[in-house]
Amino acid sequence: MNLTLIGHDDRYAVEQLQMALFPEGADVEAVSTLHRGKTWLTATAKITKNGVTHTAVKRLRAAEETVRLRRRALQQSYYLAALPHLAKAPAWGALSGVRPTKITTKALLEGASQREAVKLMTDTYFVTPQRAQLSLDCSKATVEAASKLDPDDVSLYVGIPFCPTRCAYCSFVSRTIGKRTELMEPYLEALLQEIAVTGQLLANSPYHVRTIYIGGGTPTTLSAEQMERLLSFIQSNVNTAALAEFTLEAGRPDTITEEKLAVAKKYGVTRISVNPQTLNQGVLDAIGRRHSVDDFFRAYDIVKNSGIENINTDLIAGLPGDTFTRFAESMDGILALRPENITVHTFCVKKSATWRHSAGIYSIHGGDAGKCVDYSQIKTEQAGYIPYYMYRQKNTVGNYENVGFSKPSYEGLYNIYMMEEIHSIFAAGAGAVGKLVD
Repeated sequence: MNLTLIGHDDRYAVEQLQMALFPEGADVEAVSTLHRGKTWLTATAKITKNGVTHTAVKRLRAAEETVRLRRRALQQSYYLAALPHLAKAPAWGALSGVRPTKITTKALLEGASQREAVKLMTDTYFVTPQRAQLSLDCSKATVEAASKLDPDDVSLYVGIPFCPTRCAYCSFVSRTIGKRTELMEPYLEALLQEIAVTGQLLANSPYHVRTIYIGGGTPTTLSAEQMERLLSFIQSNVNTAALAEFTLEAGRPDTITEEKLAVAKKYGVTRISVNPQTLNQGVLDAIGRRHSVDDFFRAYDIVKNSGIENINTDLIAGLPGDTFTRFAESMDGILALRPENITVHTFCVKKSATWRHSAGIYSIHGGDAGKCVDYSQIKTEQAGYIPYYMYRQKNTVGNYENVGFSKPSYEGLYNIYMMEEIHSIFAAGAGAVGKLVD
């Protein structure tokens, strides 16, 4: 794929949309032009694919130009020129960003009605009505969560970059340990030092910690004794008087034990993630999860009996080797358990994943993923769950989204705060990402 810019240098805005609309290696030649007149800014896109060319134009009054509106016009023209080349209109239209909900959330906060927010998505960005409504629903949860925050509230993320084995699709900062655990002790010692410094910084500030999230990797790769050291240290070094949520991402079912869950409960963990990704054993084997479906149900029972009432489970739609029927069976199996949270991701392979260099994996585009994602959203709604946060990633099959669903009042607050950039996130550990929000 080639992209030529004439009259502007907004490459990122146009290039990201091109990558979302066309699979890697597609025979696409695109030219994005911006002409500045006295009255109008004219954005023109000319796209040639397999010898066929289509052109589209969008205009913006020169007096109204802002960076946001200029980039919107460039993306709109590119999308309209690309549309005739596509097998079907993409669900997210001309949007290429990670957080579509920023548009609907901003509209609601500025006083727009729900209908106006949806119309903005469908008419301006060409988003399908279904996805526009999904964005609105998540934005309503964001506005509600934001209304409960004090100005000085922040969150804390703690990273544990270890896993028993590495999944074939994974790109997180993580060390596969197998039976080799020699790095875990020195890592934990360094992490405790960082938590101590972070805790002191917070103590000397006006900030209050609203949520804590321990992620990875797989935090429950730690032994029960190591888990106790970590959680007790957090309790001693971080003021948790204002804490509303404490999440431990257990993740891999094969790392969950009654002893570890008892430690988590003892030190105030209120939310646990246990993630099968699929309930089909053949697909589990193909993605390198190295645990069985039975392991998941065993782990889920341990978590359910631990006294920690907010349980999250993850599934991935569009996994290689999966089908709509298999995914539907997995979705139905999770819904039968009635966890408080369900997150449905769309399969995405990053450059550092094992599968990135496997023939035929990275170029997957569509397939059953759309049907799987739609099924998850229909079935969760029927079961009484609400979508509360949503984001997108580059290179997802079919360009679909990741959505968190919850029973009412069980939204994962950290997920909203992190994804919607509502307040600052302090972070400790390898691969941990903090955000300072003004």
